[in-house]
Formats: sequence, C-alpha cells, structure tokens
Amino acid sequence: MISQPAPILLKAKTTYPALKETLVKRGRLLTAITAGLQGRLTLVCAPAGFGKTTLLSQWAHSQPQAPAWLSLDELDNDLVRFWRYVVHALTAIVPEAAAQRLAPLIEALPNVSISTFLDALLNEMYVLSETAVLILDDYQRIRNEHVHSSLSYFIDYLPQQLHVLIASRNELPFPTVHWLARGEYSCIDVSQLQFTSQETTLFFQAMTGPELSPDQIEQLTLRTEGWVTALKLILLNLRAGTQVSDYVLGFSGNYRDVADYLFHEVVSKLPADIYQFLLQTAGLHRMDAILCQAVTQETNSAQLLEQLKSLNLFLVPLDEQNNWFRYHHLFAQYLQELVQKKHPALWYRTNRLASTCLAARGFMEEAIHHAIAAEDFELMQAHLERHLPTVLNKGELSTLLYWFQCMPAETEMSPELALFYAFVLVLTGQLGQAEQELERIERISTTMEQTERWAQLQSGILFVRSNLVFLNGDFDRWFAFAEGILDRILPADPTYYNFNYNTTDPLVRRTAIGLKGALSRDTETIGNLFMGVLESHGWQESLLNLYVKQSLYEGYYEWNRLEQCRELFPALKRAAMSHQIPGLLIPLCLTEARIHLAEGRSQLAHDVIDETLLACKKLDTHWIDVLRACKVRLYVQDGQISQAKKELAHLGLTVKDKPTFNKEFEFITLCRFLGKQRKETEALRLLEQLWPQSEREQLYSSLVEIAILQALLEAQRGQRSAALQYVHKALVIGEPFGYIRSFLDEGAAMFELLSAYLSSSDTELSSSSGVSEAYVRMLLALFPTVSKPYTTPDPVTAEALTRRESDLLRLIQQGASNKQMAAALSLSEGTVRIYLSRLYEKLGVSSRTQALVAAQDLNLLKNIPLMPN
Repeated sequence: MISQPAPILLKAKTTYPALKETLVKRGRLLTAITAGLQGRLTLVCAPAGFGKTTLLSQWAHSQPQAPAWLSLDELDNDLVRFWRYVVHALTAIVPEAAAQRLAPLIEALPNVSISTFLDALLNEMYVLSETAVLILDDYQRIRNEHVHSSLSYFIDYLPQQLHVLIASRNELPFPTVHWLARGEYSCIDVSQLQFTSQETTLFFQAMTGPELSPDQIEQLTLRTEGWVTALKLILLNLRAGTQVSDYVLGFSGNYRDVADYLFHEVVSKLPADIYQFLLQTAGLHRMDAILCQAVTQETNSAQLLEQLKSLNLFLVPLDEQNNWFRYHHLFAQYLQELVQKKHPALWYRTNRLASTCLAARGFMEEAIHHAIAAEDFELMQAHLERHLPTVLNKGELSTLLYWFQCMPAETEMSPELALFYAFVLVLTGQLGQAEQELERIERISTTMEQTERWAQLQSGILFVRSNLVFLNGDFDRWFAFAEGILDRILPADPTYYNFNYNTTDPLVRRTAIGLKGALSRDTETIGNLFMGVLESHGWQESLLNLYVKQSLYEGYYEWNRLEQCRELFPALKRAAMSHQIPGLLIPLCLTEARIHLAEGRSQLAHDVIDETLLACKKLDTHWIDVLRACKVRLYVQDGQISQAKKELAHLGLTVKDKPTFNKEFEFITLCRFLGKQRKETEALRLLEQLWPQSEREQLYSSLVEIAILQALLEAQRGQRSAALQYVHKALVIGEPFGYIRSFLDEGAAMFELLSAYLSSSDTELSSSSGVSEAYVRMLLALFPTVSKPYTTPDPVTAEALTRRESDLLRLIQQGASNKQMAAALSLSEGTVRIYLSRLYEKLGVSSRTQALVAAQDLNLLKNIPLMPN
C-alpha cells in the first residue's frame, strides 16, 4: 500500500498541565468561569505571569467532565494545523461514534473551504448532550487573520451545549460586542486575576520560607499589584536570604522590568551546574531528559530537571507522567534574551543540537524550528526535504510558506527544493510568484549537465507547471510547453507522484485532480498523455497515474463511453485492490456499480458493493457509510424500499439534521429515499441547504445532481414549472462539460421532463438562455425506448469457470443451501452470494434451477471434478 507518513500530533498540546499540591485555590475565579458557561465565550485576559494557564488548569481539574484543551504555539498560525488540533482536542469530549466521524473530517480540510469544514464540525458538536468546554490557551500566539475569522465564525454558530474558553495576553482580535450584548460573553481580566491580600497570605503560608507579618504581606500585595509571578520570585529570593524590607521598599517598575530584575536576582544565586543547565536549555520550547541530554552533552539531565522541579523554578509539567516540561513563558523569554545577548555561540550550538536530536526522534516541525533559530539553513533544508511529503499531505501550506520565507534571500536552495517552493506557491494561489520561481528554475536547468538529475528536474517542472496552467485554464500553453519533452522526461520526486489526492470523496471527479467535475476534451487529452508518459517509465502504479486514470474512468462514464470504461477497469481494479487506498478503491467500486446498473444488471451492482464491504471491514466509518449509502441508492432504484430503510438506519441521518458538505453523498441518498416515500418537501428542504455548499466549493457534478433531483421531486408533486426551472439549471451546468449519464440514469421521469423542457414555450427556457436545443435532443435520443433484455454471454466451458465457481456448481447440483455451501467452502454466506452472482452472470441465468439447466446444456457438470469429502 502506498501511503504518506502519518502526522505526529503532540499529546502535550491537548493535555492540560498537572496541578501542584501547594497551589492556592482561587475559588472566586473558578466560580466566575463556571458562571460564564451559560454563554458561548469566556476570555481570561492579562499580561504574562498572572496565572492564566494555572487558573484554567485548576478549573479543568475541578470538573467532573474533562474539557477539551489546546495549548497554542507559533506553528498554529497555519489554518489547517490550527483546526486539525482543535478537532483532535474535541475528540476527547464527544461520544465515541462522533469521535470516529471527526477523524475523516480532519482529512477533509485541505480539500474543502474552511466554511464547509466548520459547518460540518459544528454539526457534529450538536451530538453533545451535556455542557462541554473547549479551552484555547496562549491565544496571543495566533496572528493569522484567517484563523481569527474562522474561530469567530465557529463561536457564532456554537450549539448551546458547547462553550469556548480562551486565555490570552491580549484582547481578542475579532469583535465580541454582539455576544456581550446578548449576555453570551464574559471576561476575567487582570484586575480579577491579581492576588488579594488574603490569597497572598495563603500563598506564603503554603510555601516554605521566612514568615511574613500581615503588614509585609499587605505591602507586597500592593507593590506587586497582586502579580503572582513576582510573588514567586520574591519567595525564591527570600529563601536565599534577601531581607523582606528590601523588596517591600524598593519594588517598582512595569511588569517586564520587574520580571527581568527579579529573574536576574534569582538566577544569579543558583549553583553553577543549575545556571549552566538553564542557559543550555533556554531555547527549548519543550523538553524531556533525552532532549536536555542532547543539548547539554551531559548525562545528568534527568537529575537536574528534578532539581528544578524541587526548587519550584518555573518549570511547567506538560503531561501527567512528568516526562515533558517547558519553562514559564516569562522565564523562558528572560533566559533566551540572556543567552542571545551574552552567549550567542551557545545559543546557536544548542539550537543546532536540539534540531538534530528532535529530527532523529521524528519531531520534524520542532527540528525545523530549532534549525531556523540556529540560522543553520543547510540543516533546515535537509529537514525540510525530509518532512515535505508529510506537511503537503496534511495540507499545512501556510506552515510550508513560513519555513521557505524564513530563509534569507541570499540562501541558495537546491533546484529541487526551489521547485517544491514553486509548487506550494501554486497550491496557495500565488500564481504570479509561482511563475517567476518556475522561470528562475528553468533558467538554472539550462545551465545544468543533462544527466538523470536534470531529466528528473524537467519532469518536476512539467508537473508543477501543469498544475499552474490547469489553475489558469491555459491548456494551449500546457501543450506548447509539453511538446517535445514528454517522451524524454523521467518521474521526478515521488512526493509529487505519490501524493494522495483523495482522502474523503466518494468520487475522484469531485476532487481537485478531478477538476470538481469540469470535464473537457483538453483535460482528457492531457490526462492520456500524462498517463502514457508515466506508464512508459514504469510508474503505472504511482498514485498520480492511478488518480488520473480513475478521473478518466469516471469521466468516460459520465460521457456514456462505457466501452472505454471497460478498457480502463481491469488495471484500475487490480491496482486499487493491491494498494487498498480508499480514495481510489471506493470511487472505483461506486462507478463499477453504476455501470452495471446502466447495463441492466442490478444484482451485479449489489454484489460489487457487498464484496467491497466484506473486503474493507477495517476502513474508516466514513468510507463504510459511503458504501452503505450506495446500497441504499441501489435498493431505492430497485424499488426495495424496506431494504433501503434498513440500510439507511446505519447512516444515522434524519430529516431534522442540518446537511453538511462532508456527508453530501449520504444526504443526497437520503433525499432519494424520501422521494420514493413521497416526502418531497423534506427532501427539497435538505437539497436547498446542500446547494450553496456545493456552489461554494464549485463542485459541478454535485450541482447537476442536486438540480436534477430538485426537478424530479417538484415534478413528482405536480409543480411542473418549478421542475422545468431546475432542469434548466442542471442543463446550463451540464452542457459545457458534456454531461450525459447524470440525466440518463434517472430514467423515464427525466426523459419526460426533458421532453417537456424541449417543447416548453417559456422564453426563459429557450436556447437563448444558455442551453442548446441540440444538447437536449442528444440526451433524449440516448434514452432507451424499450427495455432491452439481458443477453446470455457466449457459451462457457468448464475451464472458463474458476475453481470456486466449479465447487459452487457441484454443490448446487447436490442441493446444498447457501449456509451449507459456506460451511463446505469455509466462506461467509455473504461471500457465497457474491460468487453465485458471478457464476450466474457467466452462465447468463438468474437462479439455481436455470444454472443447473445451463450447466447441463453446456456439458459442464461432466467436466467438473467431485468435491472432496
């Protein structure tokens, strides 16, 4: 199986910090947070060091139901990464069934708009039966405007039972006044977070140190303005022998100046080994004993971490096992500035060592971050080349852009890495800059010796430029560019050619590589050329080749070119079963089933889906639901409504649900079922909500299907004029792409509507409004006038039957039931039914009796060996 590396999700980011036994319980603030749950948003806002994270952690530990927690960092300025981690955090607070549905939702995000993704996510949150909370800590680290606007949208449409709790040093960068006016927003600010005299007293009583008088505590509370970090620093200095009066009288300045002064006072009095350890580990965003040992080059890191914990020296545990830690943000900032100013060589060396260690352990994002901090861009490029496939697969393009742009202009990138940069620019829509970068790489390639490396670079350039001109719709330029080099190129970096283009969609033609249903002769020609090149160089099994082939397969079906579908099918089926890539296998099976239906072989269509369900039991729930939805469609088409209803129950959809784009296939299936039940109003309501989502994604194939269904439902309830309007809408979208099967597959009811459309005198439906009469007449001519009986295939021989089919035929002769057959052949009854269907197809029959008669007529039974006892 070809697959991309699995993304590493850091558990420490979604785990709230452990509590210290000596913590002062802040009852008044805990009560305020709980009271705010009646609304949709609570903000805890104060400068660094006022105990925001500690307060939220204390509240989280006090709750009977654990909240979802996410600690944010600089890398979360990538929209995809931000929401991937949010969903990962939310899986901890939703029911198991909903958590399973969230998994494919994470994969969908790079391929759909953020609005569509958020609609689907919000819909899943309505399963919460009790109040649940999502905590976002350190939100001040987020600067990406797209993240801000998406979070604001998410909060705006939260279900009543979900609350968002944000901790930040700054006010929120999106409007909150409308929530405040409705009593749905509360804020705990610095004035509330400041320690009172009573809390300060409790703090000093809980800690070991010199005893302070009430007056001294009052003075410290006033002087520090209740700033808990200052109180901790004072306590550390008092333990070292400093006189209380020195602090009481001399303490002044802004928070940052005071922090620097107090940190200096504390750090300057530490033992030499502890001090050196702090300097060496200052640049680490998180640390464990292994990482500390790598940057210090000493073997006593575990003991020193324990000493820091026992000294209470601003070390924050990140997991319950006390394996991972970080420094308090203010303390880390102080240490980093100290090292960068006074020990720059140490700063670069330790960051370089951290980068190498983290990369060896698979933490590539952090490894790249430390390479940038070390200004070692050669090391950074080496990590980036290794990690690119994973980040591309995750769709975290903003992160990739940030890394590329961290490199100074004078940094010399390899042509291969520069080509990746151009590819990212194409994917992020920066087409002008991508063109400039490609032209620069092309100029470099003209100076290179024409070795295999040069040929591979040319291949990569072709691939990236193909993406660029496809997005521009400049097909003539692609042909001009490709002419003369197609036969000479070699497959480039496997990252391009083994990228998994479909992680969620039931049909490849719905994806970007399938141009979202935008079929054309140019894309067919380019697709065939591309496939020919890849296959001539032995890359017929690459994912790119298979996805292009599957796109053509689905396109040929839509164009009603079934013979070409049959030509592509064997290689596709073999590869899909071999690789077990759901994004290939499921669309292939769905299209295969549709072809069987188009040829009047309903039972074989059922068998294809049944066989896939049996073979793919371990697939994600999302893909199983797609297959079940296809079964529902088959039952509906066969008129087996009771069977359709049973299968539909597995999908858990109801007419009261808000349909979401990530489940569009399933919801359209529900609409088809409702139509058969004469519940047109409910079906039309769901389709009306699906339309703007598909329109937003510019998904032409779905828009045509939705409009066709709306037309059929309106006609079914006697609304002829409305039905013709929807037919017109479907034709306007379908004609430029030559859609055929979308109309033919709806049968006699669509034939009648198209006939009525053609004869309509309504000027809005005339040829002047975007639909040609020739197109409509062509569609009508393709509808079968009489139902053609299924013809028997050419006579078969015993050799044409597989061993399994021969065994079944002998068991039929012996009068065995399906259950007895399953036992005799060590198969399930479902598998027996599938094999029987294939046997019937070969014999051109539809029952056991007919199979025996045909076998006798063809002299097959005499040549089939007896089953062993």
